[in-house]
Amino acid sequence: MMTSDVIDAKQPANDPKTRADAAKPLVDPATWREIAKRMDVVVEPFSSGEQPPEEGTDIGAALAQVAEKHPRLEGVVLITDGDWNTGQPPAQAALRLRMRQTPVFAVPMGAETRLPDVALTSFDVPTFAVAGKPLRVPFTIESSLPHDEAATLEMKSSNGEIVTKEVVIPAMSRLQDVMTWKPEKPGDMKLTLTVPKTGGERNLDNNSMEAPLSVRKEQLHVLVVESFPRWEYRYLRNALERDPGVEVHCVLFHPDLGKTGVGRSYLPAMPKEEELTKYDVVFLGDVGTEKGQLTAEQCTALQKLVRDQAGGLVFLPGFRGFEESLGSTALGDLLPIIWDTTQPHGWGTATPGKFTLTESGAHSLLTKLEDTDEASARVWQNLPGFEWYAPAERAKAGAEVLATHGTETNRFGRVPLIVTKTYGAGKILFMGTDGAWRWRRGVEDLYHYRFWGQVVRWMAYQRNMSQGDKMRLFYAPDRPRTGSVLTLNANVISLSGEPLRDGAVIAQITAPSGKTATVRLNPAGTDAWGLFTGVYTPNEPGEYKVRLSCADAGSAMDSSISVQGLARERVGEPAKFDVLREIAQLTHGRMIDNADPAALTSAVAALPLPEMSERRVQIWAHPLWAGFLCLLMGVFWAGRKAAGLF
Repeated sequence: MMTSDVIDAKQPANDPKTRADAAKPLVDPATWREIAKRMDVVVEPFSSGEQPPEEGTDIGAALAQVAEKHPRLEGVVLITDGDWNTGQPPAQAALRLRMRQTPVFAVPMGAETRLPDVALTSFDVPTFAVAGKPLRVPFTIESSLPHDEAATLEMKSSNGEIVTKEVVIPAMSRLQDVMTWKPEKPGDMKLTLTVPKTGGERNLDNNSMEAPLSVRKEQLHVLVVESFPRWEYRYLRNALERDPGVEVHCVLFHPDLGKTGVGRSYLPAMPKEEELTKYDVVFLGDVGTEKGQLTAEQCTALQKLVRDQAGGLVFLPGFRGFEESLGSTALGDLLPIIWDTTQPHGWGTATPGKFTLTESGAHSLLTKLEDTDEASARVWQNLPGFEWYAPAERAKAGAEVLATHGTETNRFGRVPLIVTKTYGAGKILFMGTDGAWRWRRGVEDLYHYRFWGQVVRWMAYQRNMSQGDKMRLFYAPDRPRTGSVLTLNANVISLSGEPLRDGAVIAQITAPSGKTATVRLNPAGTDAWGLFTGVYTPNEPGEYKVRLSCADAGSAMDSSISVQGLARERVGEPAKFDVLREIAQLTHGRMIDNADPAALTSAVAALPLPEMSERRVQIWAHPLWAGFLCLLMGVFWAGRKAAGLF
């Protein structure tokens, strides 16, 4: 109702009034003085009843409540812009008023067409970023302008850094793009994205958004498990070791070494179950359950790391076909593809094969090797080919295929090569070739390092959202929006240093408005490995404060969650005449387009006077009549007794 789009018909050159100001004369008691002489006039404002009430408008509840409060209701004057954004459809309440033969006089406030406006509708800042690493922040702008407009967007951090970007906002459409920025120093800050005043827009309240960001010094822990030191393994290990934000350990099951490996990054044996919890991502090369490789217990521990600890697992099969044996272990459910058991060693080709990105892969951050989707697609087309690929028949249900073989097909279609999947709280990636190391040809580490660096950080993102001494909080989706269910997950370490298997984890959540809610996180299952989960639905955009505590672990931690979204009451939206027209028709009332007090009162004055009602009371059946007869009889008998007639 604060939208300024009501033009005075007598003085059209004046600035438009707000809808709320235009409605004031209609609710003035002086306007209804004549009507009040023959009927009672009651003025009642209405809102959703939420706190604060400005967060929603429930027209249906307002009509239903006024009918209940006033049994002798003769008519309703509904003054609104028709924008109901909570509660039941108003038509249901209108039908009940029709059954009571109560007409509704609908008076629409505002214009049916939207004002010229440019609105910043989303600014998806991640929970945290890494110092020294580029940060990509997607945003969306909606325009109701009749023509394209060029604008310079400005993203400013609370420490004074400014990033600008030139864009062209399309007419009557939506612009989706990203702002790129490289934070240099760790710390907590806020990012603010601003769209300048563009064209003839009048409402500037929706031209800016801000969101919190935690910039950290990164230290991810990665474990690489391999059987033979093939070229793919060697270049991958070197790429991870040279990344300053990654600490890598390797386990090499080389049968000729007599031990698992030598060197500064090698472990003497596969980590135990409790030691695995420190690793964010595990790469499984060409290994299986052969003698001297993984045991069934170690496969189960890796499954729990992904499912309960939000870890990441990368399958990197090789031509020896050892990974095919993992299908009969606890890792079988994690594989995002179906193996071709008739060809366990895969397929070799004399002519190098090429990757072809799917539609999902063309827009995925994992496969983005350049700053734009078009440039990235060209890079994938020109990457050096591979001479071996894994025997993957098809992707499993629920998996997402990012890239397929450029030419080879089977009875299910193109052979999947890069496939992702979520499993429990963690993420899975399948890489169906061992030729990514060839991407270095002519460009050194440009694309090879970027791809595997993106994979590691994508998989470790949830685990590193927020951490304390003995607790870790992560949630899904990682960019929550108002009205959508938010799943809260917590990993908790017991007092003895092991993952807590039973107990209660309490999350106290404070909304931007100050309202608090308590969510109890319960164990995810009977065999949950320190994972506790619960759900919460945010209804307000902004930053939520979360206090996580667990008496059984003797620990607590504080965190925050940024929720994107728009308030229900949006300034600049067109009035919904169709809603008010339907209410008037259903109740046999009228829709009065001209918000003139005289026109409105004359329409209400035309209501017929209620018919005189006649009520007959049978005196002989009234209780007072029976009491009067008893009284006479009592006097009569008392008089006889006094006269001595008894």
